[in-house]
Amino acid sequence: MSAAFLLELFLQVWLPIALLVTAGGLWARLRQDPPADKLRVCLNRLVVDVFAPPLLFALSAQARLDRELLTVPVITIAGILVSAALLYPLLYHAPLGRTLTRESRAAILLAGSFGNVLFMGYPVLTFLYGPMGGSYAAFADVLASTPLLWTLGVWIATRLGHPGGRGTSLLATVLRLPPIWGFVLGFTVNFAGLHVEPLIQAARFMGQATIPLMLFTLGLSIPWGALKPSRAVLAAVAVKLAIAPLVVLALTHLLLGELRPAQSAAILEVAMPTMLMAASFADRFGLDVRAAALTVSWTSLLFLLALPVWILLLRS
Repeated sequence: MSAAFLLELFLQVWLPIALLVTAGGLWARLRQDPPADKLRVCLNRLVVDVFAPPLLFALSAQARLDRELLTVPVITIAGILVSAALLYPLLYHAPLGRTLTRESRAAILLAGSFGNVLFMGYPVLTFLYGPMGGSYAAFADVLASTPLLWTLGVWIATRLGHPGGRGTSLLATVLRLPPIWGFVLGFTVNFAGLHVEPLIQAARFMGQATIPLMLFTLGLSIPWGALKPSRAVLAAVAVKLAIAPLVVLALTHLLLGELRPAQSAAILEVAMPTMLMAASFADRFGLDVRAAALTVSWTSLLFLLALPVWILLLRS
């Protein structure tokens, strides 16, 4: 990995991410109206309802559909399941989680399993793979992370996070998510071979606000004044950024042999930091918001150091 490549990585990926996260942190510290927690929830809702759907429409409408592309969500699903399988016994059947509340264990399990495959994955993968990298991120999010979050994730939150927890209407929840419909509509346009380039460009223009807003929201979410992690949070960080991706990398090599670009991109998606909506998700289901926010914080901060290592490993 050359010095020129590292410089480009810093200028095109690290620097804008760092500036946006810092801006969110400064807002939380210097501005009290609206409060950071309320602003975070509003921005999350704005992104999910307004800006993410057209972005996913544009990415799925222009994606080159082939078998290689479809391996991305499959590997991403494997990453989520491996992370959960590694963390569950540590948090629920080992001394590590013995002193934690059910709400804390469920929050850390969720935060250590579900990655930031779109909002962090999009800038990283487009830098590495060009426009196709955006399609990798979109397919990892909509065909893997989002469906599992609103099924397995909701089950974890409601059944493991509370005594006598009860489920919710998972299908109804998924069908009410605008990003799902944006992706489905784009996929339909792509599959049907319709030529709607002006609409795709307009949707891409609208969707450009998605990534900056969510990175700004990450800055709002980080508890800057209380960043000391617990041992359980550190375990989730290690699983999310290193152990689970290494397991999935070994399984992928075993099953597919030499990795093609789509599979390498999928491994990077597995190694992404915790999803940005972890704190909001924990708040929505009455889990430990601080534990979720700490896991988001440490995975996001350490990911900037882990990313060059993963790029080097996948290119060797």
